[in-house]
Amino acid sequence: MSTKKNNLPGTEPPDVTHKTTKDTSVQYIKGVGPARARLLDKIGIKTLEDLLYYFPWRYEDRKNLKNICNLSFGSLETVLGEVMSADIVTTPRKRMKIFELTISDKTGYMKSKWFNQAFLKKYFQKGQRVVLSGMVKGNPYSSGGLEMENPDYELVEGEDSRVHTTRIVPVYNATEGLSPKQIRTLMFNTVRGYEYLIEDYMPQDIIDRNELKPLPWAVREVHFPEDYTDVNHLNKESSPAHKRLVFDEFFLLELGLALLKKRETVEKGISFKPLRTLTDQLLQNLHFQMTRAQKRVVDEIKSDMKKPLAMNRLVHGDVGCGKTVVALVSMLMAIENGYQTCLMAPTELLAEQHYINIHGMVEDLGLRVVLLTSSSKGTSLDEIASGGAQIIIGTHALIQEHVRFKKLGLAIIDEQHRFGVVQRATLRTKGMNPDIVIMTATPIPRTLAMTLYGDLDISIIDELPAGRKPIITKVFFPSQKDKVYNRINEELEKGRQVYIVYPLIEESEKLDLKSAIDGSEALKKKFPEKTIGLVHGKMHHHEREDVMSRFKAGGVDILVATTVIEVGIDVPNAAVMLIVHAERFGLSQLHQLRGRIGRGGYDSYCLLMAYPPFSEEAKRRLKAMEKTNDGFMIAEEDLAIRGPGDFFGTRQSGLPALKIANILRDIRVLETARKEAFDLAEAEPELESYPLLKDTLHSKWLGRLELIKS
Repeated sequence: MSTKKNNLPGTEPPDVTHKTTKDTSVQYIKGVGPARARLLDKIGIKTLEDLLYYFPWRYEDRKNLKNICNLSFGSLETVLGEVMSADIVTTPRKRMKIFELTISDKTGYMKSKWFNQAFLKKYFQKGQRVVLSGMVKGNPYSSGGLEMENPDYELVEGEDSRVHTTRIVPVYNATEGLSPKQIRTLMFNTVRGYEYLIEDYMPQDIIDRNELKPLPWAVREVHFPEDYTDVNHLNKESSPAHKRLVFDEFFLLELGLALLKKRETVEKGISFKPLRTLTDQLLQNLHFQMTRAQKRVVDEIKSDMKKPLAMNRLVHGDVGCGKTVVALVSMLMAIENGYQTCLMAPTELLAEQHYINIHGMVEDLGLRVVLLTSSSKGTSLDEIASGGAQIIIGTHALIQEHVRFKKLGLAIIDEQHRFGVVQRATLRTKGMNPDIVIMTATPIPRTLAMTLYGDLDISIIDELPAGRKPIITKVFFPSQKDKVYNRINEELEKGRQVYIVYPLIEESEKLDLKSAIDGSEALKKKFPEKTIGLVHGKMHHHEREDVMSRFKAGGVDILVATTVIEVGIDVPNAAVMLIVHAERFGLSQLHQLRGRIGRGGYDSYCLLMAYPPFSEEAKRRLKAMEKTNDGFMIAEEDLAIRGPGDFFGTRQSGLPALKIANILRDIRVLETARKEAFDLAEAEPELESYPLLKDTLHSKWLGRLELIKS
């Protein structure tokens, strides 16, 4: 028994012509056309290659045919029967047309219904044999009768293999206007018609060493398993076909990073001399001692800066570990050698806060610090171009074409996960191959750091300044508001200061801003003798700077803010933070916010006000905050909750997207693929012996960064 292709709507095989390539627009593939191409574009499918690599997200086992008498209520079942009747029924009230199909297999009868699909009647005739797959339901009006609603169907005639039933069936993520079944039909024809275009680019010795299956076989099997039909392994994406595709994704990602690192280790950079005049002055002026970890990282950066090669170093550590001082010491070394330095932050607010902090720390050294954002006026551009400004702090405005530096020697990028390798490369072109330091206050799990920053040397500031106490974190609900206000009042009476943070989400920005403004008004009534300040993103940066400066100086008791205070403010006297609607914040963001307190030598409290009902994920985030202050544990939990796809953020990072590989699940494959990639890059950085691999690598990284010379 098999299915005749001509009897299934839309399953005709595509025309195979020598003109078709993997880059052919999907609209020219048989069964697509302009209208469907627009729908496919919504799920990221633009070319034939995109279509071939659009993998199922799960599988259903429809291999086992059952007699109708053995079907189980509430189970996903597959049944073969003969068409007894095919009718259209119109409901009396809503005049809805329902197509009803009744089949029999001599052990019983079963009815199937399709709502608003009257056109199906023309495909079925009495006496035909049909396979149906779907959830078995009972009909309450027919004394225990069985039925299915909207089952997948296959007419049983002819010689071709079945697509939707009597096999392990792939299930694809759909989009409005394209059902999973329509995508499955399209994928079946595409894989069958264009598999010949998939070429195996992997070096044979790597294939042999790692016992990898052939690539064309792996793509075909992942879509329509024939040789390997363990549905549990398929759903865990641990089949031999999945293993090959996972390995390839990691290998191409890591090979790109390996070649990038290889190239940068031989590129000429600036050799800085450690003159120490400004650095010594700064360290004398600081009211604290640098930690051992800070000193170690400064030494690692200085060692890189002395070399005549371009530095690429990632500095990461927990909130409050003192990255800004490390960055500033590095900047001063460049300035002492007659070079300019810049710091690029992802938002205007963060750029402003860095500007306030750094300006305050270096004004006694006689250095000119300027702020450059999209709302800056043109005067700072002249100072940057003339060399009058030694330290330039800004947003992505720094990499715009009209911004000219006189002599850029060191660029520092804050929160790299919000920028990409393209921005980093563009920043390099602003000087003669300046040194680059990347900072992040988001602790990154080892597995992620290895993947995201495979081309960088990594420094970790793994020590907090002396006197830091763990922050006491507790979740509260609206019914417990009095307890929250009592805690705030107790700390205010001790002379401490308080942050109250409101969420700011783009879709409801006006509403959220109103909440923050209303909240500050309510607090004035609650604490009439206290000074209350308000900062939010709609204020002019001079107003925000004024409020924050007064808070830092102790002139404001309670600072009400939207999430503009994540990074950059250091107020040792602030001992309480209340986060309103904490269930709406991400875990990493909650941890970043919490890092603003606990900077004095006394107990500090992070109070999380959560408003039920909220998701299981939100519960996990809040529990993690109560459980630990350790940023790396928080990062691991965040990665587990959000999953690597979201955390990895390839769109921002500029790295090739991971379509099937999972950093958590496939860590061993990642480590193996990384070793193979770095070994190959070391042995043959130009990939001359592997032209197909070289072409594939270029296409995967296209538009992101020129990795290897053509």
